[in-house]
Amino acid sequence: MNSKLVTDGIVNAVIKLLFLSLLIYLIFNVKELIIYLCISSILALIGRPLVLLLQNKLKLSAFSSASITLIVFLIILMGLLSLFIPLLTTQGENLSLLNVDDIQNKYKFFIKQISDFTGWNFPSIDEKNISNNSFFNYGLEAIPQILNGFVGLLSNFTIGLFSVIFALFFFLKDSKIIETFLLVFVKEGYINKFKIAIEKIKNLLSRYFIGLVVQIIVLLIIYYSTLRIIGVPNPFIIAFLCALLNLIPYLGPIIGFFLISFLTMTSFIDSSFSAVVLPKTIYAVSGFIFGQFIDNFISQPYIFSKSVKSHPLEIFIVIIVAGTLFGTVGLIFAIPTYTALRVMLKVFFEKNKFVEFLTKNI
Repeated sequence: MNSKLVTDGIVNAVIKLLFLSLLIYLIFNVKELIIYLCISSILALIGRPLVLLLQNKLKLSAFSSASITLIVFLIILMGLLSLFIPLLTTQGENLSLLNVDDIQNKYKFFIKQISDFTGWNFPSIDEKNISNNSFFNYGLEAIPQILNGFVGLLSNFTIGLFSVIFALFFFLKDSKIIETFLLVFVKEGYINKFKIAIEKIKNLLSRYFIGLVVQIIVLLIIYYSTLRIIGVPNPFIIAFLCALLNLIPYLGPIIGFFLISFLTMTSFIDSSFSAVVLPKTIYAVSGFIFGQFIDNFISQPYIFSKSVKSHPLEIFIVIIVAGTLFGTVGLIFAIPTYTALRVMLKVFFEKNKFVEFLTKNI
């Protein structure tokens, strides 16, 4: 009898290891699909309140509610993409009418102004150095490669977009698809607790991602207003990119700072550095810092306390640990993962003192 139990245990362990190995192999080889499903699930959580509103208040069917919500997402997406068309068109015209001498002259003029203002000596100011600069030579040779890469990127984006839309519709239509799949791996005695945990996680993460959308909108308004006032071309696109980068904790704002500074400076490359470029860059950076102040001391604390119900210091520690262990991906997914983990601990280990302390606000 004992030998049979040992044999069964070994067989079960081997089967589980094989299944786990197969799962890891599949995840590694279809990582693009996993990314598409993750994006779809996040968008489904954002659209969940609208679906529930249409179902509960207007008494629409799940199919109709999901369709309307998906159409809203598509309208927003098309609106955002349409804002990038002028920028892409301008860049396309610049490529078709590429004047390397003009680029070199502008580059030389801009660097010379910086040199005159700061007193620093840049060796690249010399015309011979600029004419023979490998950057420009390589840039001309790389244009076909860049265009081919752009076509490949556009193709991948199209495939990804349709994959996300397809999965998003079904996630909106039936929010229990993932839950039903996960229940297959849950033991019979834990099914009810698992369902409770999943429902709490969906509610918390839905509020969290909606809070992030509000956070982006607030920063977008501040950045756009600043850039619009000082006359930077394409202010909405630049503001949107900088606001979107803010989703990467700590690292995103740093990238956004350099991005808004660089794009502001290059927008006035033909103007005087001391009279135009520098003051406008300072104004743009000041608006960026003001937006970060509002975000760090008003928006983020409110979002964290009201959505995931965590203390800002607690969130800070979690983000730092996740970023150290998993890099940029860890920074982005730290809070959602930590929130899901807290809910699971709350449901399954609610009598543990440490868990009780960690999840007292849930």
